[in-house]
Amino acid sequence: MLLIVGYIIILLASVGTYAVHGSLAALWMPMEYVAILGLALGGFIAGNGIKAVKATIAALPKVFKGSHLNKALYMDLLAMLFEILSKVRKEGLMSIENDIENPDQSPVFAKYPTIAHDHHVMEFICDYLRMMVGGNLNAFEIENLMDVEIETHHQEAHVPVHVVTRMADGLPAFGIVVAVMGVVNVMGSVGAPPAVLGKMIGGALVGTFLGILVSYGFISPVAGQLEQKVEEEGKIYQVIKTVLLASMNGYAPQVAVEFGRKVLYSGDRPRFIELEEDLKARKGK
Repeated sequence: MLLIVGYIIILLASVGTYAVHGSLAALWMPMEYVAILGLALGGFIAGNGIKAVKATIAALPKVFKGSHLNKALYMDLLAMLFEILSKVRKEGLMSIENDIENPDQSPVFAKYPTIAHDHHVMEFICDYLRMMVGGNLNAFEIENLMDVEIETHHQEAHVPVHVVTRMADGLPAFGIVVAVMGVVNVMGSVGAPPAVLGKMIGGALVGTFLGILVSYGFISPVAGQLEQKVEEEGKIYQVIKTVLLASMNGYAPQVAVEFGRKVLYSGDRPRFIELEEDLKARKGK
């Protein structure tokens, strides 16, 4: 939503202020618009593999949606981890074998649909709980493996960010290309009347204007939004990692989820008493 608001402000500040003393019709040069868009699209396709192209197209709708990662979701996550670790502490590691092998049928996970419906998060949780059940790896080895997986996820999620950033960086240069082509066209018509030449030169400059405006006003903000969402989405894996490792190191479930709470950003982090009361209320149901 804020992206749209920002776009409106940018248009008002650029085209709107120009309209006060200039003619908007002078900015309407369809061929320059087609050329800029064609160059941007061509550069996007030529500069990326099919995986990067698909990942970028799939990621773009996220910039128009609000984040689902909020305090309520993290409260559910911490409560779910607390419940599964409490079950382990009372009944042993083997008691959660059915839960992690068939998470869709788990009565524990079913209580937390917002988490259970996130395939990647559930896979991350179940994979490391499975390793804990197996008992073949210690906490240090699992921590190293978690770090590698989180870093891999982070790099993969950043692919659309890099793609969109490169596109934004290239647009001013494409604007210059379009402007130069316009100037070349003007040079071939030097005998035309000044009014005609002025219109042609103005049209050439529209290419430069458009390339810079689209780059910094429209594409760069998309890259910024994508990067922020990648950082937000990576936090949930750090919380899970911290809680599970605390449990493996012998801390009680209540203490383990407190470790996870401390990892959260301040805007999403529940207060200690808030989390404690929430866990008690869920336990009483």
